[in-house]
Amino acid sequence: MNRLAWWLALLLMAAWPAGPTLAEETMLIDDFASRDGTATIGTQWRGFTDRVMGGRSDMQVGYRDSGEQTVLHLRGQVRLDNNGGFIQARLPFLSSGGDFDANAYRGIAVRVRGAPGPYYLHLRTRHTWRPWQYYRATVEVGPEWQDQVIPFSAFEGRSIRRELDLASLRTLGVVAYGEAFEAEIEVARIELVR
Repeated sequence: MNRLAWWLALLLMAAWPAGPTLAEETMLIDDFASRDGTATIGTQWRGFTDRVMGGRSDMQVGYRDSGEQTVLHLRGQVRLDNNGGFIQARLPFLSSGGDFDANAYRGIAVRVRGAPGPYYLHLRTRHTWRPWQYYRATVEVGPEWQDQVIPFSAFEGRSIRRELDLASLRTLGVVAYGEAFEAEIEVARIELVR
């Protein structure tokens, strides 16, 4: 290496940031600012219930103002009749429906509040092609805002033995599931965290 190239390399190293910036530490999935169902990542939230398989749960999903910000609002009656038991708001990671690689991240951060009950985040991958296959992690919900980081290691497979493949994420769901109850949850922010 000649002397000029060596000095240029040294100057570039000195000017380079010492570590990752805050912007690199997270990837915003949605902060619900658009209010039209389009997430920050450019895909659309979609709500559905166990009625797709014969259940009887009822749901309302949409955006609403909650103090200083807009939130995703999911509410409804979760019923166990007819093998039912869930309501859900689901978001594709990519509009193409393809695989999103989340290997650069360690988990999902959420800001939530709502009525007590069993709530989960669900992840689906290219390997969860049957409707009853997914990975889930519990979300703690109470009347006050809570910020939580849910590591990918906390997601357990349901009706699938394969480990969660972070290179093939397809959808993220906010789900009220598993017992009969009046569900109501507000989500103010969802992001991937390193």
